Amino acid sequence: MCVVEFVDHLLRQQKGLTLDGFGIVPRTVPGLAGILCSPLLHANFAHLAANAIPLFVLLTILFWDRHYRPWPTLASIWVVSGFGTWLIGRGGSVHIGASSIIFGLVAYLIVAGLLMRSWRSALIALLVLLAFGGIFYGVLPQEGPVSWEGHLCGALAGVAAAWSNRR
Repeated sequence: MCVVEFVDHLLRQQKGLTLDGFGIVPRTVPGLAGILCSPLLHANFAHLAANAIPLFVLLTILFWDRHYRPWPTLASIWVVSGFGTWLIGRGGSVHIGASSIIFGLVAYLIVAGLLMRSWRSALIALLVLLAFGGIFYGVLPQEGPVSWEGHLCGALAGVAAAWSNRR
């Protein structure tokens, strides 16, 4: 994400171009590429920092325990949240950023903690809820540039991944 944002910054400064067009453009064929690209793209370095720190923490937790099935879980949250955003996102806008994955990981870790029936996953669920639970306000419809649709689809993708991974 950092490399992509650095390249995007250089392109913007030197040529007046941006990579943001590779984000999710809802219900358009070119916008389908955004399902894979959008979590890597950010509006600016502040947007990147706002996503990179929680994403690092949540991915560390996810990959810490193999019972979370980290690779399939991350892949499903990435693709399902992106496709959901492509389906329900506001038309005429480009949806970028890793927040859909952040919302998906938070929802996944909380729901998995309830479904896995282990004290460790329950403790992690509680800690994640305390640390990140306030973000769920972001799934509510709102005006402005924030993709609440991506947040909602990410959270739903996280719940679906936890349900499919239950033991």
